[in-house]
Amino acid sequence: MAAPMQCCSCAGMLLWLSHRGAGTFASRYRGVKRVSVLMSRARGSQSETGTKREVTSQVDLGDSAVPWKAVVGLEIHAQISSNSKLFSRAHVQFAAPPNALVSFFDASLPGTLPVLNRRCVEAAVMTGLALNCSINKKSLFDRKHYFYADLPAGYQITQQRLPIAANGKLAYRIQTGKKWNQMATRTVRIKQIQLEQDSGKSLHDEERSQTLIDLNRAGVGLMELVLEPDMCCGEEAAAAVRELQLILQALGSSQANMSEGQLRVDANISVHHPGESYGVRTEVKNINSARFLAKAIDYEIQRQIEELERGGIILNETRSFDYKLGMTIPMRDKEGKQDYRFMPEPNLPPLIVYDSRCVPLSVDPKQVVNIDVIQEGLPELPAACRERLVEHYGILPEHSYTLVNEGGLTQFFESVVKVTQVEPKKVVGWLINDLLGHLKLQNLTVKDSRISPSTLAELLALLENGKISSTVAKQVFQELWEDEAKSPSQIVAEKNLGLISDRKQLEEIINEIMAGHPEEVIQIRKGQKKVLNKLIGLVQRATKGQADPVLVKTILEEKLS
Repeated sequence: MAAPMQCCSCAGMLLWLSHRGAGTFASRYRGVKRVSVLMSRARGSQSETGTKREVTSQVDLGDSAVPWKAVVGLEIHAQISSNSKLFSRAHVQFAAPPNALVSFFDASLPGTLPVLNRRCVEAAVMTGLALNCSINKKSLFDRKHYFYADLPAGYQITQQRLPIAANGKLAYRIQTGKKWNQMATRTVRIKQIQLEQDSGKSLHDEERSQTLIDLNRAGVGLMELVLEPDMCCGEEAAAAVRELQLILQALGSSQANMSEGQLRVDANISVHHPGESYGVRTEVKNINSARFLAKAIDYEIQRQIEELERGGIILNETRSFDYKLGMTIPMRDKEGKQDYRFMPEPNLPPLIVYDSRCVPLSVDPKQVVNIDVIQEGLPELPAACRERLVEHYGILPEHSYTLVNEGGLTQFFESVVKVTQVEPKKVVGWLINDLLGHLKLQNLTVKDSRISPSTLAELLALLENGKISSTVAKQVFQELWEDEAKSPSQIVAEKNLGLISDRKQLEEIINEIMAGHPEEVIQIRKGQKKVLNKLIGLVQRATKGQADPVLVKTILEEKLS
C-alpha cells in the first residue's frame, strides 16, 4: 500500500479499497456487478450479435402499428464558481494534487460543523432569477444518505424538501430542417434548483483491483437543476443543456466546463404508447458532453422500444454511457427516496434570503443576500443578446446564434464593428467563414485567435476602401495568421498587393485577354452578358487578384458595347 498523501489541513486521507480489504463496504455490494465486468460482457455480446447501432438525433420510435412516445427529463449538476467549498474554507481548484484541498469537515472528522458559503447562495439565487424561478426566501437543508467510498460522512447535505428556487423555465432552440434558419423554440420547465455538496472522486486501478479516493472535490458547491420530463429526444436535451451552459457562463455562477466535470448531466428516460401512462424509466448517470448526452438518450430510447416490442420489461435501473461503444451499460438498481432516508440537517438553520422590502432594520443590508440587488445586477443573457444583435446590427438570426454560442465571438464582433465602417453583415461573414474556420482547424478558442479585432478591422477597412481586392484580402488574412507581428498595411506594402487602378495598364491586360478569347467576345456582343464574368475572372487571374474589379468591368463593357 502506497504511503498516504498529505492534504492542506489534515494528513493521510487517501483511502484504499480492494476485494480483500473492503471491510464493511463488501457486504453492501455483494451481488452488484462491477461496471468493468458489465462492459466486457456488453462488448462480447455486441461482437456476437452485431447489434451496435450508429445513434443519431433522429430516433426510430418503432415499426409497430402503435407508435411509441419517448419522455426525457434531466438532472443537471453545475459546479458553482467559488474560491472555497460550500461548507468549508478549503480551496477549489481543478487538477490539484490528490487530497491537497481537504479540510477537516470535508474529511468528516468528528466534531466538525458546516459553515455556509455566501457566494454559493448568491450564485444559486442569480441562476434561479435568470431561469425565471421563484426564489424561496426560506429554504431548508437535508441529509441524503448513501454509502459510497468517496462520501466520507455517509450522507450528502442537499435541499430536498424546500429548495432555494423552484418553478422556472428554460427556452432553447433546435434546428427543424436542413437549413440554419429552420429553427423552432422549445421550453422545458425547471422543477427546482437546490444547493448541495459534491462527493469525492474514485480512481479505479483495474490492474491492482483497488480503488483510490481523492477528496479534493468533496464538499465543492453544486447547484442541482431538476428539469421536468418535457423533452422527447437527445437533440432536444443537448440543445437545452447547451443553452443552460451559456446562461451559467454569462452569469458567472458556474464555468460550466463539461470536460472538467463542472457540468454533469443525469438523464431520465422512458417510453410509452400515446394516451397511456409513462413507462418505467431508467437513469443514465454522469454524462459530461452535450454530444454524448444526445447519443446516450437516443440509444436508450431505441433500446427500450426494442426490449418492449420483444415482450421484455424495462428495469428501473441506473446506467452509464460508454461513448466508445455508443451504448448504455447497467450499473445498479435505481435507489428510491426511501433508500436515501432523507432527514433535516441538524447542523444548519433554515437559509433565509431577503428582498428590499423585508430586510430587518436591525440588520446590516450588506450582511444579507438581497434578491432585488442580485436581480438588478444580472448581466445580459444569451437570448437577449441574440435579439439585440439582430435588431441593432441587422444580421441574420442564425448568425446571432453562432456569435453568441461561440465563447467570446460576440465581443470580438462588436470590437471590430466599433472601429470600422464596414457593414456588420460583412464582418459576420469574415468571422464565421475565415476566423472560425482557422480556429477550428487548430482546435483553438476565440480568445486564442492570432488575429486581434483591431487587426481584422484594419484589413476589412483596406478592402472596403478599395485598397485591395477580396482575393488579396484572403491572402493577407492568411499571412496575418502566420505572422502576428505585421499589420495588414505592412503586408500589402511589402508584397505590393495593392489594387491596380491604372487604366492604361488594365486596358493592355484586357486587350490581351480579349484577343485570346474571341468566342467569348462574340457571345457577349450577341447579348450573353453572363460570359462577361468569365473575362473579369481571367483578368483577375492574370493580375493575381489585384485588378480593381469595378474598373475592369467598366473597361470591358466599353470595349464590348
